[in-house]
Amino acid sequence: MTYRTSGRAGALAAALGAALLIPAVTAATPAAAATAPAVSCTSAKAGLAAKLQKDITAALATRKGTVAVGVYDRSTQTTCTLRATTAYDSASVVKVTVLATLLWDAKKHNRYLTDREASLATAMITKSDNSATSTLWKQLGLTKVKGFLSAVGMTKTVPGANGYWGLTQINVTDEQKLLKLLTAKNTVLSDNSRAYVLKLMGQVVSSQRWGTPAGAPSTVAVHVKNGWLQRSTHGWRVHSVGTFNGGGHDYVISVLTQDNSTMDYGVTTIQNVAKAVHKDLVPTTSSATALRYTPTATPSEAFPAVPSGG
Repeated sequence: MTYRTSGRAGALAAALGAALLIPAVTAATPAAAATAPAVSCTSAKAGLAAKLQKDITAALATRKGTVAVGVYDRSTQTTCTLRATTAYDSASVVKVTVLATLLWDAKKHNRYLTDREASLATAMITKSDNSATSTLWKQLGLTKVKGFLSAVGMTKTVPGANGYWGLTQINVTDEQKLLKLLTAKNTVLSDNSRAYVLKLMGQVVSSQRWGTPAGAPSTVAVHVKNGWLQRSTHGWRVHSVGTFNGGGHDYVISVLTQDNSTMDYGVTTIQNVAKAVHKDLVPTTSSATALRYTPTATPSEAFPAVPSGG
């Protein structure tokens, strides 16, 4: 189901400059100029796919960086994608996968989470606590994480090695599979488990409620997990995944970005896309525009576990 869009640094003194990934060529050919991917959308609702394709494209028209987008609205059978198979370092968005793996494994053993596990899970999702994540990642081990990924069909997600969960390789296709899993009955996660993950994603601290919730109408419940990471190649990675329910719609959004000059630049890019999606999927009257969600003006996240210096 698919229209397509085309689609640093920052505050740390020790950060290395982002590599400018522009190949040196003497003359651009028309074929080379035409290789930029486009937003692709399909929908069972007349006119919606074309509108989303146009508005997401416009939201990205002046933005630099490499952006991947996934949108799925169960209510209108609408799907939009851009660079859906491009791999990105996960940063903290992988924490949703960690929690889902923990719950999947507990279900297999017919047990509830322990108080300790519940405390770690809450800190990991609502405050993006890295220490809690590392503890759960080590407890689960790569075998269980890979087992969960296989059960869900997240075939292109590659867990980070040597405890570096923040370097897990993800793409939009797999993130959308995970969000769809959380928002519909399935055999992998129990209904209680799905509700638990969404509850925690709905309780993220205000300084981390940026990204995909931007522009969501007040009639829509918001569940979000974000991540950012600066490395010496591809500059800032800034990501946001979210699920949204209400106003007659049930939809999920994933936006992954890299090659951003600063964290804030990536946040703005994501929020431009999110505002367009929310506006098109759940229109409101002009008098109600003030009721759309405005994220924090000072977004923050926790640095994920990655090797130092790179």
